[in-house]
Amino acid sequence: MKLKFDSTQDYQIQAVNSFIDLFDGQPLNQGDYTIEINAKADIGQQLSTIQTELGIGNHLAIDENTILKNLHNIQERNDLDPTPETEFKNNNFNFSVEMETGTGKTYVYLRTIFELSQKYGFKKFIIVVPSVAIREGTLKNIEITAEHFKALYNNIEFEHFVYDSKKANRLRQFATSNQLQIMIINIDAFNKESNIFNQERNQLSGFSPRDFIHSVRPIVLIDEPQSVDNTPKAQEAIKSLNPLCIFRFSATHKNLYNLIYKLDPIKAYELRLVKQIVVASVLGANAQNDAYIKLMEVDNKSGIKAKIKIQVQDKGSVKEKDFWVKQNADLYILSNEREAYRNGFEVLDISCEPGNEFIDFTSGRLYLGQERGGITDDLIEVQIKNTIKKHLDKELQLKGKGIKVLSLFFVDKVANYRIYDAEGKPAKGKFAELFEHHYSELIKLPQYKELDVFPVDKLHDGYFSADKKGVFKDTNGSTQADDDTYAKIMRNKEQLLSMDEPLKFIFSHSALREGWDNPNVFQICVLREVGSTKERRQTLGRGLRLPVNADGERVKDDNINKLTVIARESYADFAAGLQKEYEDDCGVTFGKVPKIAFSKLSVLVGEEEKPLGRKASEDIWSELVSKGFVDTNGKIQPAFNPSKEGFSLGLSEQFVQQEAEIITVLQSYQLERHIKKDEEPKRLKINKQIFLDPEFENLWNKIKHRTTYQVNYSTDTLIANAIKSITEMEKIEAVKVSYREDIVGIEKKGVTTTNTKANEIKIEYTGILPDILAYLQKETELTRATLVKILSGCTRIAEFAINPQKFMDAVAAIINRELHKLMIDGIKYEKLTTGQVEWSMQLFREEELKDYFEQCLQVQKSVYNTVIYDSEVERRFAEELDKREDIKLFVKLPGFFKVETPIGTYNPDWAIVKHNDETIYLVRETKSTKNFEKLRNSEADKIKCGRKHFEAIGANFDVVTSSAEV
Repeated sequence: MKLKFDSTQDYQIQAVNSFIDLFDGQPLNQGDYTIEINAKADIGQQLSTIQTELGIGNHLAIDENTILKNLHNIQERNDLDPTPETEFKNNNFNFSVEMETGTGKTYVYLRTIFELSQKYGFKKFIIVVPSVAIREGTLKNIEITAEHFKALYNNIEFEHFVYDSKKANRLRQFATSNQLQIMIINIDAFNKESNIFNQERNQLSGFSPRDFIHSVRPIVLIDEPQSVDNTPKAQEAIKSLNPLCIFRFSATHKNLYNLIYKLDPIKAYELRLVKQIVVASVLGANAQNDAYIKLMEVDNKSGIKAKIKIQVQDKGSVKEKDFWVKQNADLYILSNEREAYRNGFEVLDISCEPGNEFIDFTSGRLYLGQERGGITDDLIEVQIKNTIKKHLDKELQLKGKGIKVLSLFFVDKVANYRIYDAEGKPAKGKFAELFEHHYSELIKLPQYKELDVFPVDKLHDGYFSADKKGVFKDTNGSTQADDDTYAKIMRNKEQLLSMDEPLKFIFSHSALREGWDNPNVFQICVLREVGSTKERRQTLGRGLRLPVNADGERVKDDNINKLTVIARESYADFAAGLQKEYEDDCGVTFGKVPKIAFSKLSVLVGEEEKPLGRKASEDIWSELVSKGFVDTNGKIQPAFNPSKEGFSLGLSEQFVQQEAEIITVLQSYQLERHIKKDEEPKRLKINKQIFLDPEFENLWNKIKHRTTYQVNYSTDTLIANAIKSITEMEKIEAVKVSYREDIVGIEKKGVTTTNTKANEIKIEYTGILPDILAYLQKETELTRATLVKILSGCTRIAEFAINPQKFMDAVAAIINRELHKLMIDGIKYEKLTTGQVEWSMQLFREEELKDYFEQCLQVQKSVYNTVIYDSEVERRFAEELDKREDIKLFVKLPGFFKVETPIGTYNPDWAIVKHNDETIYLVRETKSTKNFEKLRNSEADKIKCGRKHFEAIGANFDVVTSSAEV
């Protein structure tokens, strides 16, 4: 299998552009259409590279004030608070992107590298990572995206490598090469003076590896900065690289320096970029007869103490409670005198020795993480069995779709999965035996027999770190022993996704805690207590990515994309714990709506689409507070209940048109949208009375035909529209560069510079003008004759000589935009008469689904017993149609019903049979505004194409805002 990557995902492009636009004004890279900038000022050529004593370095030509201005423009565009000038100057050119786990953070920073190199000519990049796991993940990502990026960036040549202290000489090549260089390095490799990286080497002519890096001013990208530069030494180490600027990527920043893009968990889920989380709880009941104790933590910072979990008598019931205890503590007293703790539970001793943490009671010793009493073993067995069942059910759901299903088990210690005899030979631990026993039992059941393809012992394996003798052992995930483990699981990612690979169930201790994920993990079974405050989110991160099929393509099906967590805690506890982690990590509080939540909602002003903006969003928020739907902290209140019949927000007249969209935004902040309780799956069943009704067959015969399209447009109209838009575009400014003089010094920490002079200079272009027609022809694919007419007709051609590249890019963008408008407006569809020319009604039977429906409404008049809706507009529409006497039947058109368009497929909303004086067959699209097609976005353009498709087959199509318009 070869994984495929989509270069057109808007959210990733927005993140990349947020970095690229920081350098707006920097001279562009010399490429196929060379531009030579000859400055009259005596400062030589100020482009994006510069020759230094030790190599070819990155060079920043624009000044600090330009970067700040660009930063504020980006933050305004991305709805982020602007960084104050004083804070910006203290942040040393650090810029942060916050992206939820599983949304392609690594892809974004790799694409940022290639984009910066192509556009501005920067050559030297360093990726700093906190651990072996993330290093291996980054290396793997570069390898599997190399072909993709070469296709995207004109077959760009580049070299990448992992820094190895044994091959420190490789840094000379990094510094002197004129080719794009990408180095990956662990923070531990250069954050101490004793590191070879910081020592002078004879092989490097008396310089240290750091000197070569320092001289070329690399652009530094930090993966998971909260784990990289989280100490003063690490921060000094990053500074010693002499970075041109620092880009920081994480889902869980501790410090946000100059935030330029944010994709939080709420937005990630609403955009369907990650799987939905389903929590299956396995809890014990009535298991309080024995004394239950678990040693959770030890601490010696202010006296030796231990954190334990015990069961406490509380108002007629028994509850679990955590206590910090010291020597001589008596659990009988702490438990409110529960009889089970009367004898043998006084604390005798506590050990905080690393690797040998324990607590001694008069009745025995308990090591860190161990527990006694309760029914833990029984719960674990139920967890393993339920995980296997969930896995097999998922395989049945996905049978024939080419999607491999993986399940992941987190164990408390290796010995529970794999043990060794006296001679060091491996044998199955109790978890492995339980797995094989229950799998063998379940696979014999009639519903699963067709899945019995591989021997049970080939289906599961453990990824653990081994010692020198090959014996697997417990590690914390960051030791040298973990290297081989990470390499194995990271480099075999594609093999693991193959349907021919029998391995489906993965057991791990700590090797998969961070840096590893696989898109096709659908079940995560946590066979240990959830410990640290970040463990839930960390655990989920292993399976949040959207799955891929056998062709390496991402699967975007909400009914498939569910991640089930089989946990040993209640849904309420898991959800509350996860919510706290989200709040602590990224400031997102489910159920709490920020004042700017509605600022991106669109409104049509004349013919132009505009966002509501911050002020209008704050006004809406204030109205919601005054009506009791949210409190003064933005917390959603019980009064907000859209499913209640006749519910309305009752907003003022200026916001009435946006009510449905505002409700959808409010719903997106509710925890239940993101984390579901595991329930018996609901079945989407055919309503046979409707399906077999001749009226449904008549409706289907009206709309079932497929079409093909061709695009027609008037060249004269394109020329006229392009001339008008070019004439109205922003003024093209001359290139500005900064000039500075520095005194260079050599100190123990490396090469230092002291600035002695700096100023900004406008560069007057005096070189040979590039071939603008050749450039525009390549960018627009129009003829030279057409381009000549556009350029000669506009009044802005003189600005081409001021800044040629910026002028050409602006003109190319305008021409492409106007061409796109005309293509959509001029598209023509024709009904197909040969080949696969229609959608079959029988596909409805195949579409019957067994899964968790996030938003569904029980109805009587539809082909299925339930309508799955995507928005509040759709819910209200379906509810109203179902009640109307003149509506005979209706159907939410399934995902297989797709109309081809130049910008992707279009799936219409509804097909309807209406009885009045005559029977009318209708296709309708529901939107919050009647004028939706006037908008210039991809969704509106697809609907315009859909309208012409239905015209071609003679079906009645329209866009409506409510059922009253049907």
